[in-house]
Amino acid sequence: MGIYEYTRMTFEIKNAPSHFQRMMETIFQEEILEGWMVVYIYDIIIYSETQEDHLQYIERVLSKCTPINMKIPLKRCNFGQQELLALGHKVSGLSIAIDQDKVAELLQTPVPRNIKEMQSFLGFASYYRNHIKRFAHITSNL
Repeated sequence: MGIYEYTRMTFEIKNAPSHFQRMMETIFQEEILEGWMVVYIYDIIIYSETQEDHLQYIERVLSKCTPINMKIPLKRCNFGQQELLALGHKVSGLSIAIDQDKVAELLQTPVPRNIKEMQSFLGFASYYRNHIKRFAHITSNL
C-alpha cells in the first residue's frame, strides 16, 4: 500500500481546527498582541483607525504569509470595510450586533416538538444570549 502524508491540513481529523488555530496565533502573535488583528481558524480580521495604517497592516500580514507559502484566496477577502459579518455578528468600529439574517432564522424556527429539537433550538439561541435580556430566566423552564 505505501505510506501517505498530508500536504495540507485536513479538517476531518478531530483536533485539526484547534491545531490550525494555534498555528495561526503563533504565526501572527506579534500582530495580535499589538491589538490590530484577530484570527479565528482561517479568518483574519485586521482593523485600524486610518486607511494608511490599514494598508501597512495588510502588507505586514502578507509579508508573513509569502515565505511560508500560505495562500489567501482573493475571492474570500474584503478590504477597507467599515463593518463586516463575523461569526454571526455584524461588527463595526461602534458596535457588535446580531446579524439580521440570523435573527430572521431564529424567528422562523418551528416550535420544537421534542427534546432533541428543543436542545438544538436552545443551543442556537444561546449563542446570542449576550444580546437577549434575561436569557437564563426566559429559558429556565424550557
